[in-house]
Amino acid sequence: MTYGMRRAGIEVVAGIDNDDSCKDTYEINNPGSKFIHADVFKLTEEALAEEANLKRGDDNLILIGCSPCQYWSVIQTDKTRSKKTKNLLLEFERFVNYFKPGYVLVENVPGILGKKDRSGLGSFIENLKNKGYHVHYEIVNMNEYGVPQSRHRFSLLATRVHSKAIFPRPDKYRRLTVRNVLGILNGFEKIKPGTRDISNFNHSTAGLSEKNVERLRKTKKNGGSWLDWAGDKDLKRERYTGFGFVDNYGRMAWDKPAPTITTKFNSISNGRFAHPEENRGISLREGATLQTFPKGYIFPHKRHSVSARIIGNAVPPVFARRLAETIIKAHNKRP
Repeated sequence: MTYGMRRAGIEVVAGIDNDDSCKDTYEINNPGSKFIHADVFKLTEEALAEEANLKRGDDNLILIGCSPCQYWSVIQTDKTRSKKTKNLLLEFERFVNYFKPGYVLVENVPGILGKKDRSGLGSFIENLKNKGYHVHYEIVNMNEYGVPQSRHRFSLLATRVHSKAIFPRPDKYRRLTVRNVLGILNGFEKIKPGTRDISNFNHSTAGLSEKNVERLRKTKKNGGSWLDWAGDKDLKRERYTGFGFVDNYGRMAWDKPAPTITTKFNSISNGRFAHPEENRGISLREGATLQTFPKGYIFPHKRHSVSARIIGNAVPPVFARRLAETIIKAHNKRP
């Protein structure tokens, strides 16, 4: 979010995260924007005002909440670990009430809207309206905003310095696909499973067992799935009897958007994250590219799992830039 905002010309004063493993990546790629390592459950409004030198009631201030609310995700996973963060939106509301910024941005999982009474979203929106904000929110498919993947997210943009709500317009008839950004013609040379690229390009991919390599050999190029080898007694998936998760071990298709890039995109067993034709999973740089990070964006961590988590959790910079450009355009036209 920070990178996309800055690319549009907005000064990002600071970003807050409870995960200090993000610090190096944030500061290397966003010089001048301060990384604040803090737990928002413990951070006070006054402390943030002092730390970031923020003023209350500032028409030029944008407060952005990108809380990781996996608890409200529609994916049926164990919610135990994410339960403690399920009320992060309410913590963000504290800061909105205190600073009363000109603009408020929220990006979250789609499930937060379907469960808006339990997630606190309903009361959050009403609070904004009661304080004079014009609010627009919807579930967006970021593929309609220049992102080459099918990525559905809840997005909210509120303003109190305009007479009506604002939001970027989608490009429903111009959607990017995997072919537009990956492959040899886009600068990605062929590599093997387990390749470790020590350069900043990070065209590194996870290693695979012999069985998984053989599985990919038998998976049809350009969009095949594990159903292609489901009948092979030597390759069939252990402890699996259903046909629900078809995407696991599947290949991406060249002429379709990529699936949602998650924090586990570097593992072919966690989704349709195999290369369209090479017998490997996609690399860290390929995942970052599908998230619209530029090729010069640096992920300095030696542990691939850390970089994959940062990439998968991110708001695609291209979408963030579209939000920023919408704010700038509207701000310049205000009375």
